[in-house]
Amino acid sequence: MAPPLLLLKNVTVMRGDHAALRNLNLEIAAGEHVCILGPNGCGKSTLIKTITRECYPLAPSENQTEDGCAIAILGRERWNIFELRSLLGIVSPDLLASCTTDATGRDVVLSGFFSSTRIFPHHHPDPMHLARAQAALERLGIAHLADRPVAQMSSGEAKRTLIARALVHEPQTLLFDEPSNALDIGAQLQLRETMRELAQSGLGILLVTHHVPEIIPEIERVVLLREGRILADGPKAAILTEENLSKLFQANVRLGRRDGYFHLY
Repeated sequence: MAPPLLLLKNVTVMRGDHAALRNLNLEIAAGEHVCILGPNGCGKSTLIKTITRECYPLAPSENQTEDGCAIAILGRERWNIFELRSLLGIVSPDLLASCTTDATGRDVVLSGFFSSTRIFPHHHPDPMHLARAQAALERLGIAHLADRPVAQMSSGEAKRTLIARALVHEPQTLLFDEPSNALDIGAQLQLRETMRELAQSGLGILLVTHHVPEIIPEIERVVLLREGRILADGPKAAILTEENLSKLFQANVRLGRRDGYFHLY
């Protein structure tokens, strides 16, 4: 059997003097379609940074159980971060915020090969890089954005360019971090269709969000995260209930469902 995409065992991660994740236990299979859902401040960003090796868990204490703690990605606890990025594509608004105003769509996609946010003078893309960048742009239907500066793109176009950047390595899984932030209604709907197409193509999808309507029908499992702990974890239909979501968001909510999507009101 293939090793899981992610395995967290008794993981605690500190941000300053605050435990952002608390004794977290989570396993996500390779190729699985999963949503991590929770309010702002629940630990979602820390979880992403732990997966991408920007944050590290505390070492086990003497008082911890004999099971200790561990974090493994695709069966390995230690990674060359550049190798990891070729297997796990990240779509994050943080990347777009770092792009310089004159970076073109092609620059942004090519930057995925160099773990940067654009092509700098010391970067030398070879013909293989250029071909794969063009293929990623065409796959997303945005080849016409190759020479357009990001500053002149709509928010939806810029988001699709980031997805192309994440796809350029042909990863096994895409991690979407709050993907619909700053998108208008039309761009949100287009993004969801893109996510559905990618999921149906066989890519694993890990969606991290606080927006219930972002959860595409192809996502079968939902993990509720609150105050650094897992509140509930299981099949989407069993987890997305008015009772669970009211507890998660500390508000009385009503839940509706249409065409495979859930909506709060």
